[in-house]
Amino acid sequence: MINNSERVALPSAASRPKRAFWNQPRKEAFAGWLFLSPVYVCILILGVFPVLFSLFLSFCQWNLVGGLSSIKVIGLDNFKLLFEDDKFYMALKNNLTYTVITVPIGLVLALILSVLIHARVFGQSYFKIAFFIPYISSITALGAIWSALYHPSLGPINQFLLRFGITNPPKWLADTHYSLTSIMIIAIWAALGYQIIIFIAGLTNIPDELYEAANMDGASSFQQFFRITLPLLAPTTSFLTITTLMSSFKVFDLIAFLTGGGPNDSSTVLVYRIYEEGFQNFRMGYASAISWVLFLIIGIVTLLTYRLQKHSAYE
Repeated sequence: MINNSERVALPSAASRPKRAFWNQPRKEAFAGWLFLSPVYVCILILGVFPVLFSLFLSFCQWNLVGGLSSIKVIGLDNFKLLFEDDKFYMALKNNLTYTVITVPIGLVLALILSVLIHARVFGQSYFKIAFFIPYISSITALGAIWSALYHPSLGPINQFLLRFGITNPPKWLADTHYSLTSIMIIAIWAALGYQIIIFIAGLTNIPDELYEAANMDGASSFQQFFRITLPLLAPTTSFLTITTLMSSFKVFDLIAFLTGGGPNDSSTVLVYRIYEEGFQNFRMGYASAISWVLFLIIGIVTLLTYRLQKHSAYE
């Protein structure tokens, strides 16, 4: 029992010292947000706003030349028109063909070359640089070089084919049957350097002790590749597959420079179709509708690829 005399009088709420709102932690937090604010403003202006505005335009009819006052809401008419557009289906077909061919072929070639280069071959650094230079080079320069190589009569490729008795070699970029194939060859070659560098980085992280143990157990080089290298490169392969898939659906620069989507729309893809409708035909609403369909396709393909690779990794 505590006597009344022994009780300590607690300070009343009014007599307690008030805690300042603008204390030191709040000042530091405010200073941090103040320094970060330009970044967030740029993200909002250059990232979030264009996306939302594009979504709004996909439900509108807008001639770019007429200014903002000519925007007219038309609901789902752009999407209805899109699925009745033969050029859209041609672009979608070309894009899927481009993706299905360039992604696996490019990754397989990059994996084989990276394993060979990583095996301490003579001139290892030279091969890394030689393969990486096309990736960092200007697309205009690459396009000009390949345009000369693909020349129907004077190009080295057709001259080489003529020497081997092929009297009627392809016209490549000017041929409806070979224009998209020509673009795919350049794209695979140009992206090879980046993929090789990423694969070599993944190979470097594989411990040498695993290969030494496999050699002691008598495993062949092929067995080591399929039992050690490929499984441990799964995260790297997953990363490259997803990024290459996304890039394949966004191909534009090579087509714009070399073929302009032709001849006869044989090399038109979805991004070039967006460019045509938006900046040549000035139908920004219809172009926005195509861009959102492309966004959904990329999202679905990326999600399916990630799920499949994650499922196979667990197995």
